[in-house]
This record gives sequence, C-alpha cells and structure tokens, in this order.
Amino acid sequence: MHDVSVEAGAHEPHGRRTPRKAAISAWIGSALEYYDFFIYGTAAALVFPQIFFPEGDQAAATIASLATFGVAYVARPVGSFILGHVGDTFGRKNVLLITLFGMGIATFLIGVLPTYDQIGYAAPILLLVLRVCQGLAVAGEQSSASSMSLEHAPPHRRAFFTSFTLAGTQFGLILATAVFIPIAAMPTDALLSWGWRIPFLLSAVVMVVAWWIRRTLHETPAFEEEQEQQAVPKTPLKVLFTHYTPDVLKVMIAALVSTISTILSIYSLTYGVNTIGLSRTSLLWMLILSNIVALGAIPLWGMIGDKIGRKPVFAIGALGPAVLIWPFIWSVSQANLPLVFLFGIVLGGVAYSAYGGVGYALWSEQFDTKVRMSGVAVGTQFGFALGGFAPTIAAALAGPSLEDWIPVAIFACAAAVVATIAVLTMRETRDVPMHELGRAAARGKRQVADAA
Repeated sequence: MHDVSVEAGAHEPHGRRTPRKAAISAWIGSALEYYDFFIYGTAAALVFPQIFFPEGDQAAATIASLATFGVAYVARPVGSFILGHVGDTFGRKNVLLITLFGMGIATFLIGVLPTYDQIGYAAPILLLVLRVCQGLAVAGEQSSASSMSLEHAPPHRRAFFTSFTLAGTQFGLILATAVFIPIAAMPTDALLSWGWRIPFLLSAVVMVVAWWIRRTLHETPAFEEEQEQQAVPKTPLKVLFTHYTPDVLKVMIAALVSTISTILSIYSLTYGVNTIGLSRTSLLWMLILSNIVALGAIPLWGMIGDKIGRKPVFAIGALGPAVLIWPFIWSVSQANLPLVFLFGIVLGGVAYSAYGGVGYALWSEQFDTKVRMSGVAVGTQFGFALGGFAPTIAAALAGPSLEDWIPVAIFACAAAVVATIAVLTMRETRDVPMHELGRAAARGKRQVADAA
C-alpha cells in the first residue's frame, strides 16, 4: 500500500490550471470522438452483416461483422505505444488533436465505402482497414483526455474532474445510438442502400466541432513543469517498463471490466434483435436511457471516489454488473421488455458507472507524470482488446443461434471478478499529492536494484 502523509496540495505543479475547461474539453471531445467509434458497433450488429459479407450464412456473417468491430481493439494496443510516447514526450494536447483527425477521417471514409455487391471481397477488406485506422486513432483518446483532466484538477477532486472523460464517452454512445434510432426505423431497402451511411458522414461535422473546442486548451501544469525542469524522458516507454511493468499489467487486467459494456451494448443487441425478435428501436432506447442515467451517475461516483477512495468504488462498478448481467440477459431471452429496460438501466446506468467515475483517475494515479500517458494508454488498450472481442467470443459461446446465453454471462462475470482482483492490488491514491503519484513505485524498484 502506498502511504503518503504529505499534505495533498503541497508541492503541486504550478502553471495555468483550468480544471473546468479541461474537463469540458475532455467531456465534449470524448463524446464527439466516441460517437464515431460507437456508430461502427451499432452498424456492425444491425447492418454490416447484410451489406459487406456474402449472402447465405447469416450466423457466419454476423460473427465476421462483429469481428471487424473487435479488430480495432487489436490496433489500439499498437496505437497506445505510439500515442503514449507522443503524449509523454510532446504533450497531451498534441495527442488530443491527432486522435480527433485520425478518427474523423477514417469514419467519414467508411460512410462512402462501396458494398460487397458492388466490389466483392474488397468491400470487407477496406472496411477492415478503416476499422484498424479507427483503432489506431482512438488508442490515445481516453489516456490523453484523462491525463489532461487529472493534471489540471485541484487536489482532492481529481476523480471528479477525471470522470468527465468517461462521462463524455457515454454521451458519445447516446449520440451514436440516437442517430441510429430513426435510421433503424427506415424501410430495410433504404436502410441497407443509403440510410446506414448518414451517421458516418456526419462525422465530418463532429470533427470540426471537436477541433474548435480543443484548439484553445492549454497544456497541463504538471507536464509544463516537467519541461521546465528538463525532465521529459526521450524514451518514456523504456522508463515505463523499467520501473512500472507490474503497474501496467494491473491496469491491463483491470481494463477487462470493459467486457461488461460490450456485452451489454453489442451482444445483447445482436441476440435480442436477430434471435429473440425484439424491436431494434426498443433496445436502442434502452441503451440511450441507460447512458443518460450514466451521464449523471459517473460524476457522482467520481465525487464519492474522492471521499472514500478509488478502489471500493471501482469494486462496486465491476462486481455490481457481474451480478446484474444474469437477470439482464435472462430478460432479453424472455423478450420481457420492461425487465430489459429495468435491469439494463440499473446495470449500465448506475452500477457500471461506478467504474466510470474512478477508473481513469485510479489508473492515471499509478504513474508519474513522465510516463502517465504511456502507462494508461498501454495498460488500458491491451485490456480493452478483450473487451472489443467480447461480442465475438460471446457469439461463439452462445452457439449459431446465440440462444445459449449462460456461458456468455459466466464469461462477463469472470472478466469483472478478475478486473476487481487486479484493482485491489493497486495503491490507493485518493490522498496522494500530484508530485508523489507513481514516485514510490519507481523509487522502490530503484532501491531494490541498488541493493542488488
């Protein structure tokens, strides 16, 4: 346990601290960027199996489509090394702009892709390439936005301000789902021919709005202090893996909690619509309402995390959904929409939001400023890779008709429990001053090396 008795706030970095502006930028920027990322998931569940893959085997096309959703999560670890290095060497703001334009351009190009009927197997190949580009771009979004918010935040309120990063992500999901509600209600011919393209083409507007917001944000005081002291490492990844490898591994395992989110939003949508015959619009509304609740719940959980600590709140955010996933998927299997709404909102909007309120604060606070972005980016993106493939794994576990949902629930539970165990082994950082974050871990390793 990392116990620091220094009064929080002592020796805090000087500089222009703009916590509200940083939090708003993180919220809006993440919302607009993850709008791009999430519309792909919805389209992969509802549309892409019919237009980008050969006809004949609907189950195989669905699994292949969901696999292209997961491929971005393979690209994200690669992007985390690149963007983590850029963020720790050249600043957090630069990464925010790189991720924005990379994601916006790739998403727009998906909207103009020809279909399988038009160019054959080149269509899914091009779709795959652009999905990889999305993964590379988004790899640094949450780590840079959360680092920006954390390093601008006042002492004792770091979890609250950092929580706006994931709150923005939830709003991005709301936007993506809301856009698809009228699209999904279109006649099938119109939906499959041109309607599905609209959300992707709107990413051009999204990109311009997000750029306008982020262009005036100042670099963080903590990073500027590193620059003034000429302490910015030339090879932050070398420093990271020399002193923080166990911390990276813990973050990686803790990030498996994201499995809950993808099971809730992707597998349940595919299972409910294609197998049970529930209305696409109804399930999309359930996701919207769940995330509207999460918009308020995530900052509240962040405030609680600033009062009682990050670790107990994270445990609620992982173990609560591990229990609630059972009645939720059962409700879908019974086509009981009132219960689907009830358990879906409580699971995604309330319980899972506890992770959203403290997760990035806890993870970011495990690392020193010198390697914070690299540590969080690499750790989370490798962990999120399994979350990205969770719908594909779930589809394989549930069988060709997706009816065998019990193994899916077991899989989600196991991921959440393992994530909780990893978090319980981390240092509690609620009262640790900014300048001390991560330093004890590095010092401890250096002392061991010196003794040897």
